[in-house]
This record gives sequence, structure tokens and C-alpha cells, in this order.
Amino acid sequence: MATTADIKIGMCIELDGKTFQIVDFQHVKPGKGPAFVRTKLEKPGKRPTCMENTFSAGAKIEPVRVERRPYQFTYEDDLGAHFMHTETFEEINIDKNLIDNYDLMADGQIVEVMFHTEKESVLSAELPPIVDMEVTYTEPGIKGDTASTNSLKPATVNTGATIKVPLFINTGDKIRVDTRTREYYERIK
Repeated sequence: MATTADIKIGMCIELDGKTFQIVDFQHVKPGKGPAFVRTKLEKPGKRPTCMENTFSAGAKIEPVRVERRPYQFTYEDDLGAHFMHTETFEEINIDKNLIDNYDLMADGQIVEVMFHTEKESVLSAELPPIVDMEVTYTEPGIKGDTASTNSLKPATVNTGATIKVPLFINTGDKIRVDTRTREYYERIK
């Protein structure tokens, strides 16, 4: 058992029988009344839903031990996405709802899977922050077609996802995409 003094960002706790990750917290000592800790909690794999909760200072919390393991995406079927551990070659099946930006995941993509170690259950799977993609279709950009310098157009990438790219990107170009924001990052030469 831990107390609110042990709270850290990224820590996972058990609350009402569910596992939550602490995204933000603040110790508050008002001029009148007892101190408390205001937290923002997120259910792993269920972004961007945030829940706020307030604990009394010194209250007991139940930390959850989690482990992050590297897995490689192998294929998808009706049961979900199938992954293989990169060292032990163990195969697991993960529900698509537990994977952020699932449509940006390509075959062979390495993801980090978060496990609840006591229950051996999957909490979430995260793609790397930046992934390389190939543009499979985009309208050609025409010179003089913009009123501003930051104009973007839709582009379909090799996974089938659609993202916004600058006008100079053409079909067949290789680009990097930020998986956290789903935005164009840079062109690969």
C-alpha cells in the first residue's frame, strides 16, 4: 500500500476495481481545511478520456505494477490484432480498442505493450512516437495554389490512414508521421 505522497506522473493505480494511469497531479494546501491531492487519471488505451479525482492528503492508494514489453505486429483478423514478442516469440491477441492510432500501424511494426503484471492482462499498446510511411495517394500540389505558407492537403498512406501533409508531398514519397498527434513530421529523402 502506498499513500498520496508516493504519487508520480505515469504511475498506475487501482481505483474502484479499475486500473488508471496518473497523467497529472497537484498537492494543494488551502489556507483553511486539510490538504488534498488533485489528480488527472487516464484509463490506459482509452485516450483521450481524462478523469479527475481528489484524494485527501495521506490517503492510501493501491499502486499497480505494470510492465512494458516489445511486440511485433504480425496480422489482423476478426479476433483483433495479433502480435509476437520480439525475444520469446510468444504470440498474443490484442483488441484494436486498446491500441492508440491503430490505423497508423504497418505490418511488422514494433509496439510497446503494457501489461498488468499480477493479472497478466494487456492494458494498452503504444506505437513509437514517429513512424515511417509511404504516401499511396494524394492530389498533386499546384504552384501558386495557396494563400498562406502553411497549407495542407489530405494524403492516404500505406496503412490506409489519411493524414494532412504539405502541398509539396507527392504520391510515392516517404514521410514520417507523429503517432501522438497524427501529424506530418518530415519527408524522408
